[in-house]
Order: sequence, then C-alpha cells, then structure tokens
Amino acid sequence: MNSEDLIASLSLDIQPVPRHALRRRLGLGLVAGGLVTLAVVGIWLGVRPDLMPAMHGFTFWLKWTYTISLAICATAAASRLARPDGRVGGWLWLMVLPVLGLAVIAGLEMAATPSAGWLAMWLGASWRVCSRNVFLLALPIFVGLLWSYRRLAPTQLALAGATAGMAAGAWGATLYCLHCPETSALFVLTWYTLGMLGAALVGRVLGPRLLRW
Repeated sequence: MNSEDLIASLSLDIQPVPRHALRRRLGLGLVAGGLVTLAVVGIWLGVRPDLMPAMHGFTFWLKWTYTISLAICATAAASRLARPDGRVGGWLWLMVLPVLGLAVIAGLEMAATPSAGWLAMWLGASWRVCSRNVFLLALPIFVGLLWSYRRLAPTQLALAGATAGMAAGAWGATLYCLHCPETSALFVLTWYTLGMLGAALVGRVLGPRLLRW
C-alpha cells in the first residue's frame, strides 16, 4: 500500500467535528467548575447578608466589571489555545485595560482620602485571606478547564495552562464577590489580582504536565 492509499483508508472513518464543539466543551468545563465554586462560596464562606443592597451600589459592580472583563479575555485566549494552531491574538493584551482602569480609580480614591487612611483602604478587613480565597475558589474551575482541554488539542502547554489558570482565577474572583464586602478599588486591585495571578502561575507549572496528548 502506498502512502496515498494509506491516507485514504485512514480518512474513511473520520467523522466531522460538530460545529461549536470546542466552545461547548470549554463551556461545560467552566459551568461545572463554576457550580462547584458557587456551592463552596455558599457553604464555606457564605453569601454576604447585604448582597441585594450592595448590588445597587457602584463598588459591587466595579468589582464585577473588573473580574468579569479579565475572565472574558482569559477565557477567549484559553479557547484559542485549545487548538493545535491556536494563537491568543490580542486577548491577553486586552487584560491590561481593566487593570489600568481600576488603577486609575484607585488613584482617584487615594487622592480623595487623607494619606492616613490609605493603609486601611489597601488592607481592608480581609487582606490576609482574600488572595487565598480567590485562589482556592479558582481550583474547581481550573479542574473543569483541564477536563475540557484533555479532549482538545493544545500545543502551547505552558501558556494554555497559565491562561486556563487566569480564567479560573478571574471567574473564581467573580463568585467571591458574592461574599466579599470590601469596597476599595485599591484592595481589589491588589489582593484579588494576586489570587488570580497565583492561579495562573499554578496553571503555568501544571500545564506541561497535565495537558500532554
């Protein structure tokens, strides 16, 4: 059998990949992990008792705008990296915009606050646990994304792992807002971001080990 005949025989049983199969696979992993994280928030941390009034305020939506925008960019990049020839394009660079935007708002808050109050704005009441909580809440979502990737074909394993970790961290931080009462932009910029970066770092380390195919 020559090579052309071999290729022809191997291609006889190939089934076409359903349209949007990649998105459905990643979406399933995200939703499954997100539901676990949501349950952890409700059972372990608890939803803040003033959630409904807080959702009528600016600071709650400021946090959600920050975390969701990062989550969308990281998820889009993770989706592109799930393909063998995937490139992140400009999605990771777009993540700079919400960071810069929140940094500007934090600067405005500091300008309107006496310097004696800056430390309290920065540390809040939960700085010791915030980054840790964001990181831990990211883990179920990260596992869901890894499950999705196992049926896909990433080739840039370290970058794919880091991007999946960042997406998990950002979605975990989004759900953490249901518990966290902190209102300072400086607090969110520091401690939320550290938790997300921690998840991205773990993804960067584990990606080459867990995403091989």
